[in-house]
Amino acid sequence: MDTGQRRAYRRAAATAPARTLLSLLMAALLATAAGAVPATAAPRSAPPGATAAEECTPTRGARVAVDFGVFGGPVRVGCDTTPTTGYELLRDTGFRTTGTQHDGAGFLCRIGHPAVNSGTQYPTPQDEDCLLTPTPDAYWSYWVASRGDDDWTYSRYGAMTRELRPGDVDAWVFGGTDVAGGKGRPDFTPDEIRGGDGGPGETPVPDPPVARAELKKAESWLTGNLQGRDHVVHDGTTEPDRLRTADTAFALAATGGYGPVLERLTAHLRRHAGPFAYPNGVAAAPDPRAAARLALLAEITGADAADFGGHDLPGDLIRHRCTGSGPGCTAAGDFRGARQTEVQALAVLALVRDGRRPPADTLARLTAVQCRDGGFNTTLTPAGGSCNADEATTGAATLALRAAGGHTEAVARAVGHLKKSQRQDGSFAALGMTNGLVHATGYAAQALYATGQGLRARAAVSWLARQQLPNGGFGFEEGATDAFIAATVPAVLGTARTSLAELTAHKPPAPQPPGRPTGRKPDLTKGSAYLTDRSRLRQGRYYGTGPTTRADFGLTVDGAFALAATGQRRDDLRTIVDFLDHGGEDGTGRTLHDWTGAGAERPLGGQLGKAALLAQTVDRDPRDFGGRDLIAALDEAVCPAPSTGGDRSCAARGAYTWTRAVFGQSLGVIAQLRAGETTAAAEPVGYLLDLQRPSGAWPSLIPSTGDEDVDSTAVAAMALELAEGPRARGAVRRAVDWIASRQLTGGGFPGAAGTSVNSTALAVQALSLDRERHRDRIARALGFLAGQQNADGGFNVAKEGQRGSDLRASTQAVGGATGVSFARLSRSLAGTTPRPPGGPDPDPDPDPGPGPGPGPGPGPGPGPEIVTPGENDGPGSGPGSDGGADGSGTGDTPGGPLARTGSPARSLLLTAGALAALGAALTTAVAYRNRRTRSPR
Repeated sequence: MDTGQRRAYRRAAATAPARTLLSLLMAALLATAAGAVPATAAPRSAPPGATAAEECTPTRGARVAVDFGVFGGPVRVGCDTTPTTGYELLRDTGFRTTGTQHDGAGFLCRIGHPAVNSGTQYPTPQDEDCLLTPTPDAYWSYWVASRGDDDWTYSRYGAMTRELRPGDVDAWVFGGTDVAGGKGRPDFTPDEIRGGDGGPGETPVPDPPVARAELKKAESWLTGNLQGRDHVVHDGTTEPDRLRTADTAFALAATGGYGPVLERLTAHLRRHAGPFAYPNGVAAAPDPRAAARLALLAEITGADAADFGGHDLPGDLIRHRCTGSGPGCTAAGDFRGARQTEVQALAVLALVRDGRRPPADTLARLTAVQCRDGGFNTTLTPAGGSCNADEATTGAATLALRAAGGHTEAVARAVGHLKKSQRQDGSFAALGMTNGLVHATGYAAQALYATGQGLRARAAVSWLARQQLPNGGFGFEEGATDAFIAATVPAVLGTARTSLAELTAHKPPAPQPPGRPTGRKPDLTKGSAYLTDRSRLRQGRYYGTGPTTRADFGLTVDGAFALAATGQRRDDLRTIVDFLDHGGEDGTGRTLHDWTGAGAERPLGGQLGKAALLAQTVDRDPRDFGGRDLIAALDEAVCPAPSTGGDRSCAARGAYTWTRAVFGQSLGVIAQLRAGETTAAAEPVGYLLDLQRPSGAWPSLIPSTGDEDVDSTAVAAMALELAEGPRARGAVRRAVDWIASRQLTGGGFPGAAGTSVNSTALAVQALSLDRERHRDRIARALGFLAGQQNADGGFNVAKEGQRGSDLRASTQAVGGATGVSFARLSRSLAGTTPRPPGGPDPDPDPDPGPGPGPGPGPGPGPGPEIVTPGENDGPGSGPGSDGGADGSGTGDTPGGPLARTGSPARSLLLTAGALAALGAALTTAVAYRNRRTRSPR
């Protein structure tokens, strides 16, 4: 759209009749999703705004980068000198897009470009049919950066509503995201796109890194070098080479994570830590090459570097460092015997990763050998000596100084040196050499990725890919024919987009004993008020997505479940239920059954079950809810057989149609069984039982991906508690025991976002199925939830990551903290009055009514009482009084009741539940942030 067209469009909008304006507004509202575009949108044949990339500058025009790396393509950059919105920027720069059939214009599903693989749009129909919202780990996420920003921000609202200014940049990355924006982030910086600094060669967008299969080839070569299955030997001998054994362990951690081989190598090195790290005896200084490697390996695998094989490796490095020149010392601050700058850097890195502040003199020695051009000398030379920069050493020193902090200028100079010394083919070499060096290029790639120079790092990794030998290993230089561990390990780390500064491969934690409960509980009164605040509950009737009036029906039902569980704000609950039951429309004209698919061509079984369950919870008729017989629709949604060919509606016999998560399957089972449909539910129950893993856990997705998920296991246990027969009873018992084994030291439970509020709340509900056995665990979990509640009454997504109340996490935390199973949840609306639309936030109900009812059959017993920390518990008893939810001293505001704790409410809208396909037909990229707080959708 050129400038004249834009002006004409604006004039038309300004003079259009009211109905036309409403149509334009509705179209815009429908397009506020991640890449909100029509279901199939192709650019005009010659988009006027499309210009050469160099015509946009950091202060002129806007750029968009689409990363096709996971599909074997490049990062493709487009430039528009007269941009309007993020959506128009994408279209006008030649990209083609496709939405989903279920969401229509509301969700971008595929992206392609004529210059990338003949215009193929990705993911292809073979990988994603684009009928429903894509799964949360495989979709196009949208990232933005305004002029001057040096980092990306995950877009909360979408491309259509983003108004661009000169110097703005956008990025689209295929994959998934997490609460901290770590997974799925662009691996290049806005400045790389904004300024065209894309690295060597004529194109600013080098080829993508090697595929995972190539890393597995390297892993196979490395494991093939092992002797006795747990160590490497010196060439031509049977003597263990523990230096190369440790390096091999680093590479295996990067390629396969924590596994049996890595465990064996770590155990071998732990057994021999004494002779390896202390060749002159434990009273003498450790060999810094060995001690640094062992300490790093301990930190990478989650062990204690201060007690590795009985030795305090970081402490001994500090205690024996040099105080001046002498044996093993060039100057004060050297790690005794280091001699090489790379060894000094790895020892500094080991201290940082162990949580210790490196002594100032050790850091000063590292910066003292930085050359004038920003590179680092190979050896720890005396002050004033000659300085010849080495690229591998520069990469290692950059990682260490960046991790240590406080050396911004030195790191910037080092990165500048690497950028200047990178060759046209992406490689790095030594001074005077004509061939690229694998060791140097691998270390440089690690440093470039760590400092946000993703495009240059890709160029380095692409060069490395071309050097990989047929056996999977790497030689030392371009054209080599023999592979060596010393070259393969840094190449593998760079290729895996990690480094020794951040690599982790922790052993799964062993089950922790419950410990002593804190006695704290979440404030459910304030939690209910947070959920019903008019800034969140629109017109008191539904929750919306982004700045639009489009309803998130799945999240709205979640909020209703929470209010039903607590008995708080029953008039608000009545208002929500009436809106859903009486055919209420959101701002785009959609009703509940546009979300469930009831009466439509594609009924969504999990969503039908969820809506029916709400009706049952509040004593409405699920056979006439919102004008539909949800139970009959659910019965008809049971798959008679797995679908074939291109039809993906049925995963298996007994699954519900278009249901891709165990959560949805479980909710459907609960609704059918609560309706007395025992016969119709027999096959869904059988299929749910078949999905249980030997450990007692359930996977998150359907078909099973083999994972084990607390959220899905909890809701499956609630569902099967209603089923008859010894198999179902045994499945519930094993599920609850597995969930109990997953409790972490601080009382929380693991989820996709870390120590998860959502997972912990669901775990409380599941453990409450056997309350007497798990009373202490429940109390500790409630203490964890109390510590994650903020001053506004809402809850964080997880212990880790950014602080701030999240609506989806809060719905699950408020309802789950009562401990009442979805299978037993019941709340009468007798005596309630729906709230009028608009107006101020209402006061709490003066009489919250009776506690959660037992429902059909024996209930789990009463839930926790509703408490207000600081009012009921006495001074200093609220979250933060001991410094953190789990006693770790990391609370937001130590010392004080809930009213004085937590960070200001900042709605993260970051994570999505395992039921992306079953949730509210979400239309923004925010849907997938919300996946991380997986709720009963």
